[in-house]
Amino acid sequence: MKNETLLYDDGMHKCVMFSLEDEDHQDYSLSVNQFLIIQHDNAVLIDPGSGAVFGELYDAVARHIDPSKLKYIFFSHQDPDVAGAIAEWSVSTTAKLVVSKLWTRFMGHYGLMDMGRIVALEDHGGKIKFGNDFLQFIPAHFLHSPGNFSLYDSRSKILFSGDIGAAVLSPQNLHKKVDNFEEHRPFLESFHGRYMAANRFCRAWVKCVRANEVDMIAPQHGSVFQGEFAQQFLAWFEEVEGGWEHSEELYGC
Repeated sequence: MKNETLLYDDGMHKCVMFSLEDEDHQDYSLSVNQFLIIQHDNAVLIDPGSGAVFGELYDAVARHIDPSKLKYIFFSHQDPDVAGAIAEWSVSTTAKLVVSKLWTRFMGHYGLMDMGRIVALEDHGGKIKFGNDFLQFIPAHFLHSPGNFSLYDSRSKILFSGDIGAAVLSPQNLHKKVDNFEEHRPFLESFHGRYMAANRFCRAWVKCVRANEVDMIAPQHGSVFQGEFAQQFLAWFEEVEGGWEHSEELYGC
C-alpha cells in the first residue's frame, strides 16, 4: 500500500506506519502519520487521528490484525489530529485508551463516558508490559502540549515522538525516511521554534530519550529518522529555542 510503511519486522514483532490524511481537505490539512505495533495477539495503535481517517485506518489495521485484538490505543496529546476519533475507536474496539492524566477530565467532551477504559499516565510516565517486551511512556511535557508523552518500543527500539520531529512541507516526506539531515532541517525549524515551549524542555526530553537505545525516531508528521539521522536530530533538538526564548517577538508589546 502506498500509504503504508513497514518500519520493523523480526517475524514476531512488527511496527507499521500509515500516512493517511483527509483527502477532501488536503490544501489546508497537515500530512499525518499513524502507527501500529503488533506482537503475537497484542497490538497498540498510536495517535490514530481524526474522524476523517477513521474508516480508512480501521481497514488498514484490519489488514494486519483483528481490531478487536487492540490492547491499547495511545494518544500522545489532545490535538484533534491525534485524538479526534477517540469516540469512534472507543466504540469499535475494547482497547484501553492511554492518555495523560491531565486530559481525563475532558474525555466527556469527546463523547467518551466509560472512564474505566482510560489508562491515565502520571507526569513521569512509566512502563507497561507488551507481549514479551515493554512500552515506555517518556515525558514530553510542553513539547508542545502541557500533558504530552512519547512512546518507546523496547523491542524495535523505535521512539514514537508525536509532534517532536515533525516536518512541515518537506519534499523528503515523500521518501518516508530522512536521508540528509541538513536538507531536512529547514523544514523542522519554523515548526519547532513556534510550537515547543522552551529549550529547557527540549533538553529534558533529550536526556530522557538518551537513557534508552533508540534506533529510529518516528514523528507524527513527516519522515522518520533512523540510525545516524536519529542521533543528528537529537543533537539538533537539544539546542532548539522555543516560545520562551522568542516571547518578546511573539508578543510584540
